[in-house]
Amino acid sequence: MVFKHQQFYETPPEIEVEFPGRAVLEAAVSDALASSGGIDASDVSVTASGSTITLAGVVLRYEEVTRAEEVARSVEGVTDVRNDITVTGPDQAQRGI
Repeated sequence: MVFKHQQFYETPPEIEVEFPGRAVLEAAVSDALASSGGIDASDVSVTASGSTITLAGVVLRYEEVTRAEEVARSVEGVTDVRNDITVTGPDQAQRGI
């Protein structure tokens, strides 16, 4: 086998360093939600767009909505969180959601 050096035709390769990769950031937030206390994130989806995270899905208590947002904001690389989680449990009737 012959080893041949890569050629970039006088243009250096571009490496993404400003924002972590989308999948990496989504995985980090998902892992943080799964391992944090105070939230059942089994029905919550995480989507990244740049460094903005969108949380969507359903939880049983209103406190879980705010806890999910806190956890997502605490992950390194996240600059903004859009929270589209809805409450489907008994808290929904109590709070008039």
